[in-house]
Amino acid sequence: MKVLITGAGALLGQGIIRALRSSSLDVTVIAVDPDPLAAGLYWADAAYLIPWAAAPDYLERIERILAVERPDVLLVGTDVELPIFARHRERLEKTYGMHVVVSPEHVVQIAEDKWLTYQFLRELRMDYPLSCLPGDEEQLISEVGFPLIVKPRVGCRSIGVHVVHDRAELMRLIEADPTCMIQECVATPEDEYTAGAVVFDGKCHASIVMRRRLRDGNTYQAFVDEYSDLNAQVRILAEHLRAHGPVNIQFRLDGDRVKVFEINARFSGTTPLRVHAGFNEVEMILRHLIEHKSIVQPEIAPMTILRHWSETVVSSNMVLSRDRR
Repeated sequence: MKVLITGAGALLGQGIIRALRSSSLDVTVIAVDPDPLAAGLYWADAAYLIPWAAAPDYLERIERILAVERPDVLLVGTDVELPIFARHRERLEKTYGMHVVVSPEHVVQIAEDKWLTYQFLRELRMDYPLSCLPGDEEQLISEVGFPLIVKPRVGCRSIGVHVVHDRAELMRLIEADPTCMIQECVATPEDEYTAGAVVFDGKCHASIVMRRRLRDGNTYQAFVDEYSDLNAQVRILAEHLRAHGPVNIQFRLDGDRVKVFEINARFSGTTPLRVHAGFNEVEMILRHLIEHKSIVQPEIAPMTILRHWSETVVSSNMVLSRDRR
């Protein structure tokens, strides 16, 4: 089995590689990234430098690599690449005889735009933090008061997310970003959860829920348990979304109410952490697509996971350059 993974410099892309290396699959890993110092490039069996996703020749370069390597599966390791592969998935799969693990374009859009996420949750009549766009903030204040959350409609890793405690601070942030989203501040950071689900053909085949603590927008401590009731609600949401492959759902528990504030139509930064609990979604998906094996909900082992830094050491003469594979 040969798998191409984009975003080898991103926490997400590196997590996918780590999950693959932790699996029992006999797999050849092809990694790509724009940065020659992306650590994940040096964990792979072959690595290529590519343009940034916004570059006009990005997709052309990807297709040149696909034509040479002929991977069985392509896994997307950054948010910014998701819309590109969602738009071109059908053509790429047909042209290169492979699977591109990405959700349909409208699903990616719902997950990418936090306001569209909010509207999606409202239509499902699921619990969510009350939210508004600039211009309607007074109504929101009258309903929930302060503090409020102000965040970009499109963003990741908590970049640009602010907790505001008064009108003056709120108006300053709205003036700085008139396209922002304003949201009820639900519960406390100790009540925050991240969940993963694997969905094909409208059915959620497996899921996992972890309580978490964040640092710099990423999970650095995770607390794993069965969380049966929470998993049941995650599965309902994942099936309504009708994703293709992995889904990441983030929420806070407000009493006994699951209030979802973010959906990601992709693997999660906690994907390699879940492996320790017996939930290797990367392996599940590859065995399903390539070996046609049914995805079975694994038994989740309760545990506490503490994340930490590690190092990859590369000889100077092995650092990739633009003209070298």
